[in-house]
Amino acid sequence: MLNALYNEKILDFAAHIGQTERLSAPDATVTHHSPLCGSRITVDIKMEGGRVVGYGQLVKACALGQAAASIFGRHVVGQDAATLRDLLARMRAMLKEGAPPPGPDFAGGAFTDLEVLSPVRDHKARHNAVLLPFEATVKAIDQIEAKQS
Repeated sequence: MLNALYNEKILDFAAHIGQTERLSAPDATVTHHSPLCGSRITVDIKMEGGRVVGYGQLVKACALGQAAASIFGRHVVGQDAATLRDLLARMRAMLKEGAPPPGPDFAGGAFTDLEVLSPVRDHKARHNAVLLPFEATVKAIDQIEAKQS
């Protein structure tokens, strides 16, 4: 069962995390962690017109959290707040309710690689690590929008 969880694709994504440069002047910075496994992520985000125009992340997580951050970081720039909130909801549903992963019909297919994390649904203790980049980014967006109100 662990072979399915820590498969070659997940390990490859974990080994190649992008967007690891922190932003010098972000609109928001959020550090989020999983108390269960100790995984942690810090995200910097810059937005213009409701879209992400800059993203940086510092990831100190297990391979699953790293893989999620890797896939997310490749496609977050250019996405709007509503899409990223929907993505978080879809990832929670995939992990907790057995819903399908984001497919080609969502965000122009940008997040289809998240399917590789589907086996995590059978390992509840790992859900929080996978959700870290999504939750941290939505929290950062919430902070930005609160400042603008």
